[in-house]
Amino acid sequence: MAQILAPSTQWQMRVPKSSTFGSPIATKMWSSLLLKQNMKGAAKSAGKFRVLALHSENSTVNRTEKLLNMDITPYTDKIIAEYIWIGGSGIDMRSKSRTISKPVEHPSELPKWNYDGSSTGQAPGEDSEVILYPQAIFKDPFRGGNNILVICDAYTPAGEPIPTNKRHKAAEIFSNKKVVDEVPWFGIEQEYTLLQQNVKWPLGWPVGGYPGPQGPYYCGAGADKSFGRDISDAHYKACLYAGINISGTNGEVMPGQWEYQVGPSVGIEAGDHIWCSRYILERITEQAGVVLSLDPKPIEGDWNGAGCHTNYSTKSMREEGGFEVIKKAILNLSLRHKEHISAYGEGNERRLTGKHETASIETFSWGVANRGCSIRVGRDTEKNGKGYLEDRRPASNMDPYVVTGLLAETTILYEPTLEAEALAAQKVALKV
Repeated sequence: MAQILAPSTQWQMRVPKSSTFGSPIATKMWSSLLLKQNMKGAAKSAGKFRVLALHSENSTVNRTEKLLNMDITPYTDKIIAEYIWIGGSGIDMRSKSRTISKPVEHPSELPKWNYDGSSTGQAPGEDSEVILYPQAIFKDPFRGGNNILVICDAYTPAGEPIPTNKRHKAAEIFSNKKVVDEVPWFGIEQEYTLLQQNVKWPLGWPVGGYPGPQGPYYCGAGADKSFGRDISDAHYKACLYAGINISGTNGEVMPGQWEYQVGPSVGIEAGDHIWCSRYILERITEQAGVVLSLDPKPIEGDWNGAGCHTNYSTKSMREEGGFEVIKKAILNLSLRHKEHISAYGEGNERRLTGKHETASIETFSWGVANRGCSIRVGRDTEKNGKGYLEDRRPASNMDPYVVTGLLAETTILYEPTLEAEALAAQKVALKV
């Protein structure tokens, strides 16, 4: 993420009445991708594929596709709401659909709904009911029309947040008056890896083998350098359609690895947008027959890992004298390094080795324009005396509710002792 700009004025938590809905994502778009995958087989198999394609207008698949892409808006006021939540692992996404009697503008218009928590690792079998609370809505790029995606969090029937509900605590932090007054902005860089479905090996890599060394793949173009661009582009457009504040995308250093950026987003919105964008990406890779991995180090050895760098600023950081506020925030972050690391993603120790553009997981560091530090400050921020910082520690599988909430808590609400501040300033060479 090059910089954090002013957030869009559109409130992404509601769907305006005047919203114009385009066509949903069709399975037809994957024909070129699937053709390339099938062409890897014998010529006889490829020939069969072409014959099938010639007769596809009369095939069951094609007739089903027409139904999938049907716009029901002219025929009924009813809509389909896809309720989405986070499962028991803290990273798996679950969803189910229900019919709503008419289009809605705000999540408060939607009913709560229950699900079987014993099947997601979130409740015992003898008391398995978990309740979904709708929290944010987005346009559905798969069904089109007035249909929506609904980001939910989960509670017991008594109204208590279940342990895997990280949104609840984040919402409490972002509703604190001190935090609200600082208007925290986030720009999150989500990296991910595409894997071949049957072998769980990166897309474009020879099965059981390796491509050429890293170097030509980052932001590269060409059949020998870019693997999965159709998926990245489809995801980009689907997120824009949905109302997600996606701001860019690029091919990453390891072949088969991609990144997209979401933001700037304010407060709890950052987590809602990342989770919805992940869900959309899961659905697109499902259609393409490719596996999505958020593992922070999918391939061991001399290959880059996958992170979720989080750009962050407060109102005070963005105003005159903001660089001193940033340095004070860095000092606070150094004092809570272990707390942040423990919450920044499973398996992150395999990624934060001090190599491949990472800092060591054991040591906190910061620097201007240094991608080998825990916290990076941009040249423009140093030059202008105000701006933002980049936390490079979060892993690709981090929970954005946890990371954004911790950043706000540590930099705005946390008050270390003067002795701790002085000692930390010496350790990280800060004068505050």
